[in-house]
Amino acid sequence: MDLRAPPCERYQQMPAPTPRLTPLRSILIFPAHIPKFAEKAPSSGADAICLDLEDAVPLDEKDNARRFAASLVDPQRTVPLLARVNAVQTGLAEQDLVSVARDGLDGIVLPKADSPAVVQRVDHYLTILEHERRLQPARIAILPLIETPAGILAAERILSASPRVSAALLGGEDLATDLGAQRTPGGVEIAWARARFVVSCHAAGVIPIDTPETSLNDPARLESQAALARSLGYQGKLCIHPSQVPVVNQTFAPTEAEINEARTLVQTFEREALATGRAAVQIRGKMVDTPIYQRARRLLDWAETLRHE
Repeated sequence: MDLRAPPCERYQQMPAPTPRLTPLRSILIFPAHIPKFAEKAPSSGADAICLDLEDAVPLDEKDNARRFAASLVDPQRTVPLLARVNAVQTGLAEQDLVSVARDGLDGIVLPKADSPAVVQRVDHYLTILEHERRLQPARIAILPLIETPAGILAAERILSASPRVSAALLGGEDLATDLGAQRTPGGVEIAWARARFVVSCHAAGVIPIDTPETSLNDPARLESQAALARSLGYQGKLCIHPSQVPVVNQTFAPTEAEINEARTLVQTFEREALATGRAAVQIRGKMVDTPIYQRARRLLDWAETLRHE
């Protein structure tokens, strides 16, 4: 199948509904050529699992990884399934997509997504494959992995390049390498990019996923970094080991105290402000206006979504 052929008119006119993947507190990624990892992943509790065909797979194992990954794409799978393909710039992405773009795949994690053109090219490839394989149009989401300086600076345009983009991931390790920066426990070297990225995600209406924590034996550091990401507006984190999933899931979920506080705020604001034509009210010595009320409502909606998972 020639994915590189110019898009024909019928593909261009196909509807493109925005795919939805929610919640995405945790995405567990593992090498697609190692069966034992695939066996353990579904029981990890991750909101989604991701087959890695890229960095974690040696070049001479790429074909084996593609075959095994294809065998795992199952429409009956209950946990959302993603696949990280090789970057378009490598010339390997087309083979990856032909292997895994099947009924049962929920999304493609697209590394080195440093321009809108890269996202649009993969959108075109997926449109052809969905048509040829009689899949629902735009069934497969694109999750750009933004991990270069160019990608950070173009993030707003990249995330708006296709209606398939429903979430995006920050790649802190590759970004630090390109910057010539030294990685630190607190992540100060990527702090500006981390903030810029999450703002871009919210502006584009996509789910922001934080960079993974590479230290596997320091749960306190993982919790601290996840809490920092949540405070910035991230909604999840990439996990590279099953042991990280419970910590990440708990951190990216509202606590009972937060839920109770939000419920009290919403009820009081609706009773004493909205019902009386006011736009602000004092609650427990704090002035609460409409934006604070809306934030509390979103937290309650978020908690309800997680409760039904």
